Order: sequence, then C-alpha cells, then structure tokens
Amino acid sequence: ELQPPVMLLRLSPGVGLSTAVLVQMTFTGMRFVGGKTEIQVAANLTASSWLVRDVQGSPRLSTARCRVALLSARTHLPPRALPQFRSKSLSSTLQKVLPSLLCPAVDMVLGLVNAKFTTMTATIPLGTAGTLRYALLNPPTTSETFIQLDLKTVLCSKEGEEVAPPTEQPPLTSLPPKRDAASQLILSASFLSAELSVMQASFDLNISNNMVLGLPPLVTTTLRALIPEISTVLPPSQPVVIEMREAKPPLVTIAPDKSTVHLFSTAAFWAASRSSAPGSLFVLDVHTELGAQFAVAEERLQFSLTLDRLTQVAVANSSVGTFDELPLRGVLADIIHVAYVPSINRALRGGVPLPPLLGSPYQRVELGWLQDGLVLDVPITEP
Repeated sequence: ELQPPVMLLRLSPGVGLSTAVLVQMTFTGMRFVGGKTEIQVAANLTASSWLVRDVQGSPRLSTARCRVALLSARTHLPPRALPQFRSKSLSSTLQKVLPSLLCPAVDMVLGLVNAKFTTMTATIPLGTAGTLRYALLNPPTTSETFIQLDLKTVLCSKEGEEVAPPTEQPPLTSLPPKRDAASQLILSASFLSAELSVMQASFDLNISNNMVLGLPPLVTTTLRALIPEISTVLPPSQPVVIEMREAKPPLVTIAPDKSTVHLFSTAAFWAASRSSAPGSLFVLDVHTELGAQFAVAEERLQFSLTLDRLTQVAVANSSVGTFDELPLRGVLADIIHVAYVPSINRALRGGVPLPPLLGSPYQRVELGWLQDGLVLDVPITEP
C-alpha cells in the first residue's frame, strides 16, 4: 500500500530539475510461523534530472542521479519477535531493494513529461497552406525560478518544402518581468512575419464590379474619369478586374503602442469586352500598412487587420501609356478597405497555432508588448 507521496520540486540552475519525494508505504504478508505481518516503511527519494535538447529539437528530461535513503522501517511485531540483528538485516535489505523499486518510477514520471514535450514540438497543419513545427533553437536554460525555451519555427509549404523566414531579425535582448503562477510565451515580430509568409498565397483575390457592396464601379469609364491621359485609349463601359497578389512576404512590426502588418502587393488592372480576351491595362506596386489587433482563442493567436494607409502606389508597367497614378490612390484605398482586407481577415480566421504548454491551456491570457515582441501571460491551472 502506497500513501500519496510528498513531493518537492526545485529548479537547478544550469542543470534541470531536482526532485525530493517522501515515500511512505506498507508491506503486508504472512509470517513463516503463521499470521499476518506488516512493515511500514518511510524513505526519502532524491533525483536530479538533466534538461537537454534531443535530436528532434524537443526538450527532454533524463535522470542523472537517483538515490533512496531509508528513514524508518517499523513492524507491528513485539521486539522479542524481531531481534536486533534481524531488524538490521531488514533495514539493509530494504536499503538495497528500494532503489530498484522506486527509481524506475522516476523514469516513468519523466517519460510522461517528455511525452508532453513531444506534443509541444509536433507538426501542426496550417489549413491547406502548409505545416508548422516548433523546435528548440538553443538548449534549454534553467534558472532558480523558471525554465526558458527558445523556440524556432519550422515552416513548410503545402509541397513539403521548408520556408525560410522572410527577414533575419536580432533576438529579443531582454525578458519582461515574469508573473507568479504563470507561463510566459514571447512571440517575436519575425516569428509572426514567417507565419504570414506561409499563408500569403491565400491572400490573393480577384476583385470585380458588384463583387462587394460599397465598391466604386469597376469599369473602364471610372478609370477614364480618373486618368485623363488614358481616356482616349480605353473603350467605355468595359468591366475591369483587379488582381491583388502578394509580391513579397508580409512584414510584421510590433511596438508597445502599435502593431502593423506591411503588405507588398501588386494590383493588376485587366479589362475585357464581350468579344475579346482580357487584356492587361497596367500593374501597380502597392505597399499597404494594416493595423493589427491580437487575441487568443482555442490555442491560437488570432489576427484582426484594419487599413491604416497606402504608403506607396507606383506604376510597375503599363500597356496604355504613361500616366499619373495619384488620382487612383483614393479609389484603390477604398477597394482595399472594402474588399481586400476583409478577404485577408477571412483567410486568417484559423489563427496561428501556439506551442502546447505543459498542462496550461490558453485561457484568460493577458497580452503585453515588448519592443518588437508580443508577450502572452498564461495562468498555470495544473501542477
């Protein structure tokens, strides 16, 4: 019979985990001379576990040392029934047997923890865009109060090819104060940029007339009125289609007062009559700044984007001659606001999968900001 153990866990700086367990158990059996006997044993188990990085990039605990010290061994027999030399023999036998009995239990517990570490670095599908896997960038760091895991993202396209981050940015140089009884997850802006780069193919959209309520008329007559230089080239009243495509990976910037998603797009204007194939009119290079709001739901980081401004609109090529693109900025901003940004928000509805935490679901998360980083304080709900 094993009583509930009394366990003390302590982080060992530079090592991993130190464990001290008070084990109390009762052995019940039959005496050789008949009748039942009980032996009540108390022992102290101490173990040190190294926290390392395995070949798959997962954190892993392994037992470095396990010792068992016998504290007491009592029987309900009277002293005359258990002479002193037999009592010493019993203690000696227990001291030899208990390590092989109890130390494997430590390995079993570490195996359960390591299984949770494995789920932290398991492959996560990103809808139809690809997959995401978290892995340790550096070996785990253990201090007296917390374990720090520096994670990198391994992003793969739907074809299975690994996608490199869009930009190399320096790591965060300082950590915010850690809240008591909470796990802390810090996401850098480069991490979020890499996530969006995998999903950018789902941002493509063809915008046509009457597609969304509130769009200006997308016909050649509208373009003729805005750009006098091409009014004699374009036939009137022909439908226009605008192809929005991402030319470069998105870039996320985070500051304590504002978070922004930068999109580098091309807006290709096509026109077609009923009797001819669509023809390219011109292509604009567009740099759009979108304000980003973040929330956590269902173990995912959710984005909500709104149009801030068009930073740049420039003619990349034109089949209708040279013209001043400035009159197009207002109409293009309306089109991006009414049609393109809502389409991107729909594509981002699934959110960004967050790495599973050990027994701490992402509930009642408090968001904070660093310079170029996002902080998630996650209350610990289980020991």
